[in-house]
Amino acid sequence: MLLKRKMLLLGLLATAFSVLFLFWDIGTAFGYVFPRRLVKVAAIILTGSCIAFSTVIFQTITNNRILTPSLIGLDSLYMLIQTAIVFVFGGRQLAMMENRFHFVLSVGLMVLFALLLFRLVFRMEQRNIYFLLLIGIICGTFFSSISSFMQMLIDPNEFSIVQDSMFASFNNVNDDLLGISAIIMILTGVYAFPMLKYLNVMALGQDQAVNLGIPYNKIVRRWLIIIAVLVSVSTALVGPITFLGLLVANVAHQLFQTYRHSYLIIGAVLISIITLAGGQFIVEHLFTFSIPISVIVNFVGGVYFLYLLLKENRSW
Repeated sequence: MLLKRKMLLLGLLATAFSVLFLFWDIGTAFGYVFPRRLVKVAAIILTGSCIAFSTVIFQTITNNRILTPSLIGLDSLYMLIQTAIVFVFGGRQLAMMENRFHFVLSVGLMVLFALLLFRLVFRMEQRNIYFLLLIGIICGTFFSSISSFMQMLIDPNEFSIVQDSMFASFNNVNDDLLGISAIIMILTGVYAFPMLKYLNVMALGQDQAVNLGIPYNKIVRRWLIIIAVLVSVSTALVGPITFLGLLVANVAHQLFQTYRHSYLIIGAVLISIITLAGGQFIVEHLFTFSIPISVIVNFVGGVYFLYLLLKENRSW
């Protein structure tokens, strides 16, 4: 009963923050401002849901609360794609590129990289998830190094175009891309739904899950593909938000104190919506668009990450 009350409270807070963002200081230009804010709220809900869902699942698979899907290297690959387009074709090409083609290109390359990475790791005998993370970190560092090298060589004026891609933003979300992202998210959710029943058992660890009859390696591979798709879609839609998933997933664990993923996933999604809606409200009305929302979220998430590390260190 207490868990349901907490869930209801989070739902009310998410609704309140969304309504506050929609109608605060809307002025007389309702017909112009409201539709644009509505698109932002839809992007916040979609992005927050993708990141929260994928992070909770990823932490369950790895059995580690301080890991996020960004360790696979998808964020770094996204920045490499944007930098390479400007480096090879020029900033004007990136600015003039059709939005849907750019979105499909970014998502396609990120998912392709993830699939190749998973295939490489799981072809090996041990199939260790931490070995996957190690390769992902190495690839992410490699992508970041190439991106930095290219950014040093491009024209400073064109670098400003690349710089816009470094930070997540809900200010220029395209309606068409939002619809495509929603379709991908729904199809991914339909594919993931039959496997939700395994999560509570997988949280016990690989050995216990195998002993209880779970086809562990098969399910992990499928979940990793789902995670890669969701992270790629959210990143290509608004940009990278590295620490959002870490923040909302751990807050959900601390708030609900349960192993049941039905509460953890929904709770993390609602906390993510509250965080993004509140952060976007602060960006627009307190900082007047001078700071991207990803800076605020990553700052809070980074501090929380250090807190988790120190907490784990004390427990040792």
